[in-house]
Amino acid sequence: MSSNYDKFPFIEVSKSSDMCFVGWDGIFEEITHFVEATNKSKCVICIDMYHGVEAEPVREAILSHMGSATVIHTGDVLESVEKVSAMVYPYVTDDQVFGKMNDLEIADFFDSGKLAQVRERVRNISSGIVIIYGEGAALFAEPDLLIYADLARWEIQKRMKRGIVGNFGMDNADDNFALKYKQGYFLDWRVLDRHKLRFFDKIDYFMDASLPDEPKMVGTEAYHKGLDKAVKRPFRVVPFFDPGPWGGQWLKEVADLDREEVNYAWGFDCVPEENSLLFKFGECIFELPSINLVLTRPQQLLGEHIYRSFGAEFPIRFDFLDTMDGGNLSLQVHPTRQYIKEHFGMDYTQDESYYFLEAGQDACVYLGTRRHVNAAEMIADLEKAQSGLEDFDADKYVNKLPVRKHDHILIPAGTIHCSGKNAVVLEISATPYIFTFKLWDWGRLGLDGKPRPINIEHGKNVIDWARDEDWVKENLFNNVEQISMNGHSLEESTGLFNTQFIETRRHWFDGKVTHRTHGNLNVVNLVEGEEVVVESPDGLFEPYVIHYAETFIVPADVPAYTITPFGKSVGQKCATLKAYVRK
Repeated sequence: MSSNYDKFPFIEVSKSSDMCFVGWDGIFEEITHFVEATNKSKCVICIDMYHGVEAEPVREAILSHMGSATVIHTGDVLESVEKVSAMVYPYVTDDQVFGKMNDLEIADFFDSGKLAQVRERVRNISSGIVIIYGEGAALFAEPDLLIYADLARWEIQKRMKRGIVGNFGMDNADDNFALKYKQGYFLDWRVLDRHKLRFFDKIDYFMDASLPDEPKMVGTEAYHKGLDKAVKRPFRVVPFFDPGPWGGQWLKEVADLDREEVNYAWGFDCVPEENSLLFKFGECIFELPSINLVLTRPQQLLGEHIYRSFGAEFPIRFDFLDTMDGGNLSLQVHPTRQYIKEHFGMDYTQDESYYFLEAGQDACVYLGTRRHVNAAEMIADLEKAQSGLEDFDADKYVNKLPVRKHDHILIPAGTIHCSGKNAVVLEISATPYIFTFKLWDWGRLGLDGKPRPINIEHGKNVIDWARDEDWVKENLFNNVEQISMNGHSLEESTGLFNTQFIETRRHWFDGKVTHRTHGNLNVVNLVEGEEVVVESPDGLFEPYVIHYAETFIVPADVPAYTITPFGKSVGQKCATLKAYVRK
């Protein structure tokens, strides 16, 4: 199978490369020009960082290019690991997977006495260059020049897996990845995002720290120009892929991934909290966390309705679950809204759905319980299986349904579910994406050779036992309703369930289809057809070609867009699946 899936989509901001400074030499040449232009006897430069940016290459570059400067590392002013551990414990907890949301500020991680001393020391320096670098650098002085070195969460996770990065204020780079990720999700990233957002409009230059030995830097005007352009047109974030114990082989072919990898279980094509964006300045490709767009342009991106309901959070998530020639997903359930609020401090829960992009002859979905299941007996058998006494007989307790390509299965919170092997799921869900209570993992180990965490204690508290096979078939399986039809297109509502805030619409078409956002974020995937072109009826953005299985985002500020079969798909039947938040 040939692949035209674009793994590195970009937004062209400028035809000129002059706006982008590449490598440490280019960056410090620009910094030197800035210092000279100030014509001041004393110049304070703060290089603030997102946690996960490697500090040592920054320090070496500073000493190599500005060795005579006074250099201060914020890491030397952090509280002790013991104090940080005690402070974060109520949010990290002892749970292997789950913590609680926090309201900590980055200043809480620093020794207040030492911080005051450094501030006083910087104030008393009368001349020369002072460079403060590290997380929270903007707290240490009123800088003449503020640079922010940034990193997407997915890149941080890769560094965590390699043992390069631990958690903020901790000495735990060698710890288990799952524990570091949990602390990042519940604690570090929330704290660092709050800090970054507070200083965002004061930043003079933004640095792409994805490649420690080849950083890139752009000025604030160019950076904001890119963000402004993104909310005025359809765009894609940079997808990323990960293997798993049940992973399959489909993504390797469709997305043209490394054939030597054992498998790819997940493809994350629209998770803006963790994905990155690519801005193109001439020949320079500049990578930034896509969460920055969500945090700084929420109303333009999401729309007023979503912003009022969710704040600066992207509430819709699209990802792939590939079990083709793989195994069953874990049997699982998601928390109810009341439970997630009470136990984890989240305001909404992970309602979701499975849209089957591909399905083998034996593909199936486990969904809801069998008729007249004894709840206590089922939980007891799950606990026995978890203790290793016996396997869990899923077919005895859980409803199992065959599935075909283009089936859409709705999964409101509280519903037991999992996809079986030999299928590819486009998972459409609300965004609190780590709140999966695994009940049974078919007796297998993770790729690290260790048992995967099972959450029966949480899961048994949220299972809706009324969702048996009769209820599921009537309410959750291919709940399709025709909305409109003309000579070239058919529009269908495919869900989600009436308790869920996401609506999905499928369009079948062989000609141009017009979509109107009505000031509401749209997320769209091409589920049938090789390629289509997305255009503005009013010429507000350049035509944008989308390929099979690619997910694209249409900001609320885009009033309307058309989708038309393109290239090899001209004259062929295509289909898109669109998700948006119900009003």
